[in-house]
Amino acid sequence: MLFADQLIVAWLGEYEWLMRILVSCILGFCIGLNRTHKHKPAGVKTYMFVAAASTLITIVSIQSVTLYAGLREHTMMDPMRLAAQIVTGLGFIGAGVILKDGVKISGLTSAAMIFFAGGIGIGIGAGFYTLVIFALIVAHIFLKLGEWVEKREQQQECLQAAANAAAASSDKNGQSKPLTR
Repeated sequence: MLFADQLIVAWLGEYEWLMRILVSCILGFCIGLNRTHKHKPAGVKTYMFVAAASTLITIVSIQSVTLYAGLREHTMMDPMRLAAQIVTGLGFIGAGVILKDGVKISGLTSAAMIFFAGGIGIGIGAGFYTLVIFALIVAHIFLKLGEWVEKREQQQECLQAAANAAAASSDKNGQSKPLTR
């Protein structure tokens, strides 16, 4: 855990667990705003619940190891076992937003973002605030860059289609025919 994360834990004391849930809800909500704004299959509520549930399960898993470690002498407890199961659950949720219509597939970005929101929740649940904020900033930058690249690609395709249509409408003498519908 980074020094900044340790300061947050020390400053908030026993309320730090509550802060983790609140922070993950806010971050999940912010991730969902992007998808809701674009009218995608999963929105603010989905991402908020994915992040918050991932945080809650991670906190319970970590605290259970601490709380019940002395209960039985030969009991082995792995604090990340429940977190590993979060990933499995996120796969099912993500599969639910992926749609296939012939050769067209949609919902892959939404599924990936659900997986990412779960990772954000696990990170916050484990107390890695700095790492999570950094990951969100980097992901947001590349999300915007990806949108720009896709928009530019669509513009190029439209220009190419217009050029092909213009070339097809010209006659053998190089004279243009009016485009009709």
